[in-house]
Order: sequence, then C-alpha cells, then structure tokens
Amino acid sequence: MKKLVVLFVMISSVSLAQRGHKDSNRIGIGAGLTQMSIYTDNFSVTPEAGWIGGLSVRGNYYNNWQMSFGMFFTDSNFSIPSQNGLLQGKTMYKMSAVQIYIVPSYVAIEDHLNLEFGPVLQINGKLTIDKDDENNLLLDQPGLIAKDIVDVSKINANFYVGINGGIKNVRARIGYQYGLTNFLGNLKNNDNVKLLGEKMKGNIGLISGQITIYL
Repeated sequence: MKKLVVLFVMISSVSLAQRGHKDSNRIGIGAGLTQMSIYTDNFSVTPEAGWIGGLSVRGNYYNNWQMSFGMFFTDSNFSIPSQNGLLQGKTMYKMSAVQIYIVPSYVAIEDHLNLEFGPVLQINGKLTIDKDDENNLLLDQPGLIAKDIVDVSKINANFYVGINGGIKNVRARIGYQYGLTNFLGNLKNNDNVKLLGEKMKGNIGLISGQITIYL
C-alpha cells in the first residue's frame, strides 16, 4: 500500500511539472459516500451506504480533453438475507479497497463541467462481517453460511462513468462503476461452495458522490 502511495505522488509531481503552467492542472482532495451492490443470480443483494476518499490529479491533455489520475480508499457495503436461529434478517458485508483510475474527461464547460469515463483497477481484501454473523445461514443458498463467501476476488477491473461539476476549486463528482471481472470468482475455492456445485458469478455496481477540493 505504501508503494502505491509513493507511486501516486511521483506521477502527480511529474504531471504538474510538465503542465503546471495551466490552471486546470491541479491536485484534488476528495471524500464522499458510496452505495454498493453486486449483480448476481446467486444471492439477493441489497445496496448499502459506505464511504470513499482520496487524491486525484486533473490535467490538460488535448484541446477540450483532460486526463485524471486518482487513488481512492473505500469501505463500501452491501447486505444479503440471512437467518440466525429462528430470526430472519440480513448480514452486512464490507469491502475495503484501494482504487486506482486513469480516465480521460471531456471539458463540456471550461472550469465548470467535465464528463469522465475510463478504467478503474481495484485491489481489495476479503469481505468483512460482524463476528456474531459469521454462522448466519444464507437464505438464498441454504448450504452456505455467511463466512463462506467472504474470500472474494482480490484484484478487479471496473469501468467508470461520471460527471465532475462546480467551480474551479470545488467540484461535486458523481459517478458509477461497473465491475468487468467476476467479483465472486474466487469463491470456487471454498469447500462448501464446491459441495453446492453452483457457479458463483457477480459483478460490482458502485455509485459514488464526492466533493473534491482542488489545491
């Protein structure tokens, strides 16, 4: 993780040094909220609120096009119906991840509105759940308990589309990410999933809204 931060700082410095004479080349500090879901036929997933925050660099590229590079940390959540004893409810899953993106953006209104799209590399650990929920029975898959599905794929590729609008130094950033890779693919290594004999497949859907302050 430290190496990723160092790499971000180095690229940011080079980017500013090359094009620092233009006002739109700025480092941004952003934070906001997320709502995460998983598109899958294996479970009934309910989106839940989370957070995201990090650093970005936005610079001129060509004519009305700019390029953004960013590194963000997120704790995003979703829930799945479950049962604990005789009580039915839901189990909350948390995904902690670092996201690195390099996306082009079209300047629709100079200094006020950009349209953004491009790839996001996501590196995440296992999903986390409350210890008291680990043995909850998953209602959609009665052969599985909550902790059986925490070891998801660790490296994922998403595609991002969004808008970045406001004034020169303060922008609201609203975007959507769709997972291009199978987020649940690693579950094939779980013994209980193997016994179930069902292929696990799911794609991330992540909505985010942030406020970014450009230095």
